[in-house]
Amino acid sequence: MLQHPQIDPVAIAIGPLKIHWYGLTYLVGFAAAWWLGNIRSRKPWSPLKEEQVGDLIFYMALGVILGGRFGYVVFYNFDAFLSDPLWLLRVWEGGMAFHGGLLGVMVAMVWYGRKTGAGFWKIADFVAPLVPVGLGAGRIGNFINGELWGKPTDLPWGMVFPQAQDALARHPSQLYQVALEGVALFAILWWFSSKERPKMAVSGLFLLCYGVFRFLVEFVRLPDAHLGYLAFDWVTMGQVLSLPMIIAGAALIAIAYRREKS
Repeated sequence: MLQHPQIDPVAIAIGPLKIHWYGLTYLVGFAAAWWLGNIRSRKPWSPLKEEQVGDLIFYMALGVILGGRFGYVVFYNFDAFLSDPLWLLRVWEGGMAFHGGLLGVMVAMVWYGRKTGAGFWKIADFVAPLVPVGLGAGRIGNFINGELWGKPTDLPWGMVFPQAQDALARHPSQLYQVALEGVALFAILWWFSSKERPKMAVSGLFLLCYGVFRFLVEFVRLPDAHLGYLAFDWVTMGQVLSLPMIIAGAALIAIAYRREKS
């Protein structure tokens, strides 16, 4: 049985100014996306030039932050927003929904695809391999905050989270998500996109793999207390939102390769 290290969520404090680890993980994600985007922009089939990557990352960042926060409010915690509207702005306290962030990024990609003339799908295929590092970094932020822990377990790597207040060893589900949504997803997408692929194929693989990984982790991750299980004592909101991603991802891959053959 392991103990959560109880890292101070504030990384740097200078007088009243406090910089939280959770915020720094987002900075790491955006910086990694910019660096990896510059590498991808040098590919002969890239829809963007290197000097355009910075603008794309800026609009993606807006999409992630605004979409992720609004998504969490709509999908997971609308009551908290009604009781304290300013809570919406306190992003450093946690409370970001990937599915909302994805919608925000999609809006940004639609706009930027039109602006550059590249179109949505070419931008989406360009962006997909840049995302997993940020996803993994965000889950590290969840782990530092001691939030989104898993179900009780007797496995040797079960971890006691003091914030849970029951002293039970639990699945460190945040670290499972770092391994799957961060490391594994990045490795798969970076390898797959290292060669030119049919339009929509990279985006489809992202949706399919993320949806599967998230669906599986939800079996050992506790649902939000105010939502609980939605059905059968095991179906979570995360699984409900991931299932359409799995279906859409598989469909996009099939369409992409069917078009290439025709």
